[in-house]
Amino acid sequence: MLQKGDQVKNFTLQDDHGQEISLSDFRGKKVVVYFYPKDDTPGCTVEACSFRDEHSRFADANTVILGISKDSVEKHEKFKSKYDLPFYLLSDPETTVIKHFGAWGEKKNYGKTYEGIIRSTFILDEVGKVIHTFEKVTTKDHALAVLEEIGKF
Repeated sequence: MLQKGDQVKNFTLQDDHGQEISLSDFRGKKVVVYFYPKDDTPGCTVEACSFRDEHSRFADANTVILGISKDSVEKHEKFKSKYDLPFYLLSDPETTVIKHFGAWGEKKNYGKTYEGIIRSTFILDEVGKVIHTFEKVTTKDHALAVLEEIGKF
């Protein structure tokens, strides 16, 4: 998993409208990159809505939010529309960016072991360097914890 001080390689993924979005589009702003397993599931919805509810505070802090999962552009569009999410949802079906960040790995659920997206969040500075990571995410108040960290920089 990427750690504090690591430089993130530029990447380009499609957003919920099929538009190509690159990390470099946001140079000069802080970027929150959060990885989540699946659109419109209970934990992922709570997490996304926490970012939605605090979105104006992120904007005031010159910070962009990028949510990334393997879900398709079409699923992202439905999820974003259903919950009125005001930030980018990016589709990474090949898991290229997910794996670059180290957000892919072994998971366990109901005694079953499988590979999947590890719910994690990275705060990047204005030039794309990791300034904080969250490897254990509590979905309900996650946006507030991220805002608290951003306030330290």
